Amino acid sequence: MIDYNQRSAKLKSVKSEKSAEIRDLPRVPRLRSFRNSWALAANPIPVITDYLDQFGDTVGLYLGGVRPTLLTRDPGLIQHVLQKNHRNYPKSELTRGVARYLGHGLLTSEGSYWLQQRRLIQPGFHRQRIAALTELMLDVIDECLAPVLDAAGKQGGVAQVAVHELMTATAFRIIARSVFSSSMTEAELQQMARLLTELQGFYVRTLRQPYLRPWLGVTGQYRLHDGLAAELRQLIRGYIQRRKQEQQADPGFAKDDLLQMLLDARYEDSGEAMTDEQVLDEAAILLVAGHETAANALSWLWLLLARHPEEAAKVRAEMQRVLGSRRPSFTDLPQLPYSMQVVQETMRLYPPVWIVDRQAAEDDEYNGLPLPKGTLISAYLYGVHHLPRLWPEPEAFCPARFGKDQPAPPTYAYLPFGGGPRLCIGNQFALTEMQLVLLEVLRRFEVEWQEQPPIQMRPLITLRPRAEINLRFRAR
Repeated sequence: MIDYNQRSAKLKSVKSEKSAEIRDLPRVPRLRSFRNSWALAANPIPVITDYLDQFGDTVGLYLGGVRPTLLTRDPGLIQHVLQKNHRNYPKSELTRGVARYLGHGLLTSEGSYWLQQRRLIQPGFHRQRIAALTELMLDVIDECLAPVLDAAGKQGGVAQVAVHELMTATAFRIIARSVFSSSMTEAELQQMARLLTELQGFYVRTLRQPYLRPWLGVTGQYRLHDGLAAELRQLIRGYIQRRKQEQQADPGFAKDDLLQMLLDARYEDSGEAMTDEQVLDEAAILLVAGHETAANALSWLWLLLARHPEEAAKVRAEMQRVLGSRRPSFTDLPQLPYSMQVVQETMRLYPPVWIVDRQAAEDDEYNGLPLPKGTLISAYLYGVHHLPRLWPEPEAFCPARFGKDQPAPPTYAYLPFGGGPRLCIGNQFALTEMQLVLLEVLRRFEVEWQEQPPIQMRPLITLRPRAEINLRFRAR
């Protein structure tokens, strides 16, 4: 057991001895934070990057001009918070607030309950299960690319493709079928995508502009979005209820999917199953997190490859050498390392998880920097991925930097799925899915750039493109 009284006394001494360091910790003036709150709400990345470039890799600021926050892109401090002393740094109320709209699943739960749920769900993402899902993923990719091929056939071999829309539909159908063994209808897909975008946009606004919360309450915005969250949960609940009805009608009925895994799982200590609400919470998180990461990363990937056709040619040459004209199997994927390097470099430039937050449960310190109880720490993963001292030519798209002949990235310099014990449970699922989509699209199409306004980032909970990415897919 940690004696926190002794530790607090020791840290008070440290604070006294390190008072110069506390005073010297750069801080963004509160007035400047408040003036920048509208720009921060629209796109925080340029604002945050400017702060850190000017004041240093760890700064104090007021989020939205109101909430005291420690912002860092120091890999050592991030490792300390996410891994080395992770028990002292649960997610803050900023992330826990997502539970209001998505429920208390793995993403939002904490402590012993989170660990219990993680252990219960982990088998659903073991290598063997992901291998078994490869054919399912490939079938969904075939279905989603078929209309593009058809459109190309009718338009001289070239189809105009709204890439983010296509990748979102593909990723959503893959996770929906993996969870429910069935595809959502197009109407349900569109409805869920709309609900998730509206909920994310509203929730992030409440974080970045906290001074608006009273007005949002008076104008009924919280009530409105609670209703949207209820609509989303009811949509998912319908799938769960239908599964249970199928099982009641036919005791021998069985499905090999993630929903069935959730329904069949039993706690080791009690032998009991999850309640219906627990299953709903976990299924909702799987659907949301299971498509957002892949859909956004793949959208950025196609933008990058359209601008760098020489990199697509390298992937295609590797495919020809390993696969010929056949589609890949799970066992082929390790033999196609350059395609994975393209995925890795895309997620370095555009990390789906672009920032994470933690809050100190007790007094702590890192390299002489006091971290008092209650300190809100925002780990700026996007900033780490773009630091020149960690990544030569950080703004360049260079998949070769992840090659086996290259030095490994410095510790905690690469965190596309977070880090520490709360590393995303579905990271291998997402990587497999993205590699398969990359290979199957390039097997069918040349992806070409077309002139359009610059594509800006839209950092919500995940890093989305602000506008649609429109590209040409030329049938091969």
